[in-house]
Amino acid sequence: MSNPQAARRSSLFFLYGPPASGKSTIGKLLAESLALPFVDLDQRIEGETNLSIPEIFAKEGEQGFRAHEKKLLLETLKMDWGVIALGGGALLDPENRSLVERAGPVICLTTSPEALLERSGSTSNKRPLLAEGEQNRVSNDRLMNLLAQRESHYASFVNQVETHSKSPEELVWEIQIQMGAFHLRGMAGSGVRGPSLEDNSTRPAPLGYDVRVYRRILDDIGDLFNQNKLISPISLVTDQNVAPFYLSQTVESLQAAGFTVHPVVIPPGEVSKTMEVVSYLWQQFLEDGLERQGTVIALGGGVVGDLAGFAAATYQRGVRWVILPTSLLAMADASLGGKTGADLPQGKNLVGAFHAPQLVLTDPDALETLPQGELRSGMAEVIKAGIIGDATLFENCGQGWQEIESNWEEFIRRAMAVKIKVIEADPYEGGLRAVLNLGHTIGHAVEVVSNYELRHGEAVAIGMVVEARLAEKIGVAESGLADRIGEVCSLLGLPVEIPEGMSTGAIIKAMQADKKRAAGIVRLSLPVRIGEVVPGIEVEDLSSLI
Repeated sequence: MSNPQAARRSSLFFLYGPPASGKSTIGKLLAESLALPFVDLDQRIEGETNLSIPEIFAKEGEQGFRAHEKKLLLETLKMDWGVIALGGGALLDPENRSLVERAGPVICLTTSPEALLERSGSTSNKRPLLAEGEQNRVSNDRLMNLLAQRESHYASFVNQVETHSKSPEELVWEIQIQMGAFHLRGMAGSGVRGPSLEDNSTRPAPLGYDVRVYRRILDDIGDLFNQNKLISPISLVTDQNVAPFYLSQTVESLQAAGFTVHPVVIPPGEVSKTMEVVSYLWQQFLEDGLERQGTVIALGGGVVGDLAGFAAATYQRGVRWVILPTSLLAMADASLGGKTGADLPQGKNLVGAFHAPQLVLTDPDALETLPQGELRSGMAEVIKAGIIGDATLFENCGQGWQEIESNWEEFIRRAMAVKIKVIEADPYEGGLRAVLNLGHTIGHAVEVVSNYELRHGEAVAIGMVVEARLAEKIGVAESGLADRIGEVCSLLGLPVEIPEGMSTGAIIKAMQADKKRAAGIVRLSLPVRIGEVVPGIEVEDLSSLI
């Protein structure tokens, strides 16, 4: 089997599979979605030789073609960025395969022989291994023989995507989820990217920022920073809980890559999410010599990300920042979207700014050191993502902890994908993005009234169930939805009821201070069914509904 954890720091992605499996079509769309250059290796061979693929075969035979293929593949592997469509036999050569798998993940596209034959068409201008006769027609027998010969080869790649039952756009999104690779365009990024194959010069970065998820990504931080042209000095913000586990590892990776790093360690938890701590961060940035072109890193959970991001947004009118989330809650939700802020005594996140990061780099291995209570809390955001836009994710959450803990990476990627789709459609919370507030309006109020004794995810779980019951009462949600959500939350150890003795009046008062209130009216995002949430529903008399 191929190694799914091949080195990925180069941001090269390879599409492979049988002839006519869709590598070029899907590759172009994937490159566009990830804001990366696209290379069709067969087209590059034709451009280099000034011959068509059949002409090369006729003149030099398959051996001659493979020599051209290897030469151009080696040149293509010098790229720092890109989506590469490989020929259907490019990785039969063990050396080629080894080089490619060290450079980036390989996605093998598969489909039925009937679909391959149909796509190949009645003539074959570029498929000499399949053609026969004077009309150069694609031969069904030759196709079946080729597939039989290569069946075990294609099956040996871990990342498999079946292509005949979905549209190219759906397949591209499936690949992004499987690879843990996204590019958000909704909020502008800055900086430059690395050398292009054509002129070996830097190219401006597209608007937006990259999100990557893979194991041991923290080991690659220094190389990824160099690749993205981030510069020193770096102010690395983390908290006292995270620092013992990941601070040294991150600093060492950055220093080995030539960066100057200044750690800033703050107390953990929501109690630190104050303007006083933000002011402390500003002072530390000054002492660190952080300049306008320098970089802030947020290494930690949602609180660290909110604070470091807000400090970065406001220091010298905005400096670059990168998020390295270490909690499940931050990985699945808080690290995405560029929302930063701090709390006031009256409520959560009442001050803040939209400030897009340069990168979001998520290492699922960081969950190994997270306490079980924090994992439970983070799962509330994963469940929320399923309710909003991924019924399969919601159902998988209902399979229990054994299923979840054996597939952390998939749960994180799917939850991220839901939020990313919403953010892309509404980057600055103009309307649709409010669906992400599901469970949060009541949840935030419960969290505040508990004096933050409830974890954020615990409060959100309560909020989701209470809001689903409310939605059923006013005829928005289908019957039984609240019980269904409550069953999944309870299965994972999350609370589903407002704590006994907590004042309804105090909860409503806290909701009235919520930043999402408009014209004195609280607006809720309420679930209709699993996979559908409606934002902006006005509720005037909450006391009769909670």
